[in-house]
Amino acid sequence: MKLARRHHGLTGMARGTLPMTPMIDVVFLLLIFFLITVSASSPESDIASTLNPQSERQGAAADFQPQIISVVRQDDMVLYLLGSHKLSSRSELARLLRELPKASGVVVKVSNNVPVEAAAGVLQTCKDVGFTKVSYVPAS
Repeated sequence: MKLARRHHGLTGMARGTLPMTPMIDVVFLLLIFFLITVSASSPESDIASTLNPQSERQGAAADFQPQIISVVRQDDMVLYLLGSHKLSSRSELARLLRELPKASGVVVKVSNNVPVEAAAGVLQTCKDVGFTKVSYVPAS
């Protein structure tokens, strides 16, 4: 009696190989996923920088320095220093700020002994008169 040897396992494929069709499908699905989810934004090198001296300037407003308002406390009274002006009320400060150019912005420099309400009031006054670029800097 002659016994025939039977081959068990995968027929037509060598052992240790993977089918390529499902792998190609997965690769294409991943490619489509990444193409759809990527955001198409301009490179950062195309964005104009104010730090770059070679960047184009728009008009004469770019040549102005921002105004600096120093808020100090003197004799239990809050004073607002803007250039050579020494103001004691926010209404006087608002009147003076309305006359200044708004494009360059304003920097509010607050000393350590000033109440928070006074600092917040100056920031709000700057916004109320039309400044869009308002920065807060604590005095050191």
